[in-house]
Amino acid sequence: MIERFRLFLGPARVRSFLLLLGLTGLLSLMLSALTPQPDWAPAAQTLLALAFFVGAAVIVGGRMTREERARWFSILGPAVGAVVLALTVLPDLALPLAGAAAGWVAAGLILFRRRAPQAYIDAVKHLRKGSYEASVRCLDGLIKEEPDKPDYYRLRAEVFRLWGKLDRARRDYQRMAELEPASAVAYNGLAEVFLQSGKYAEARSAALKAYELSPDEWAAAYNLGMIEDRLGEADAVLKHLERALALKVPDARHRLLIHLYLARAHARLGDFEAAEAEVAQIRKQRSGLEEWQRLLEHEQAATLRAVLADDVALAERLAAGETNVRELGQVK
Repeated sequence: MIERFRLFLGPARVRSFLLLLGLTGLLSLMLSALTPQPDWAPAAQTLLALAFFVGAAVIVGGRMTREERARWFSILGPAVGAVVLALTVLPDLALPLAGAAAGWVAAGLILFRRRAPQAYIDAVKHLRKGSYEASVRCLDGLIKEEPDKPDYYRLRAEVFRLWGKLDRARRDYQRMAELEPASAVAYNGLAEVFLQSGKYAEARSAALKAYELSPDEWAAAYNLGMIEDRLGEADAVLKHLERALALKVPDARHRLLIHLYLARAHARLGDFEAAEAEVAQIRKQRSGLEEWQRLLEHEQAATLRAVLADDVALAERLAAGETNVRELGQVK
């Protein structure tokens, strides 16, 4: 649960959350330690508690969609209001108000439970079966009824990508970006579509926007570095992929490709010793290589194979010692 929360927020927001918790908690403890206790201390501690809740709401809410923020406000708003009343205006009723707040949260989680429309569920089922046309039909109906839902465009774009209809996927990601201009997901999707289309300059522009919006997400740095590898921009590859590694890439398969692109960047710059060090890291990611091989064999992996099959094969040759790093800088 804690790990999911950390991944959801991202490193920068986690640091902000912990700093806010530590600062308000420390100040509250300092007030409690004052002797004699000033008359204003309880009110100050109440304000510190409120500052923490408001700050936490801003930090966490900033990662949510508008719909999710409205949902959680409906769940937590009345409960927080009851707690504020208990701490300020009606301290004698603190216990019943606290009970009412807890009861409302429990009821709100049921009342405002997020339910995916049946057509969305059907679209996912069709997608898993490889029935792309049927999946798109379901999503077309949803988008016609609710044209301002970014999630519908995102799923339809992913279906189009698997179907090989990259231009239609691009239009859906662009519409998603229009609806949510601060969505790094939309720009990452655009970057991947342009990459799959071989339009590397456009891919880099979209990936840069995603990275600007989400500089503490390893996926944004990874996508940008991968595209810069295609463009032969070795210095930029080193900068962004080393940043991705610093953000703790969780999957061995992505770490494998990061070390491949870093090795190629070093080789292009003539630093063969550093390239060899990256090859040593590639050999440590054996499980990642095996995972890529399994994924690329899947019947729905046609677009993925077109983009990454050569890289995975190159990583395998490097790990086996069949390719010399002095030749690596020449490999496209």
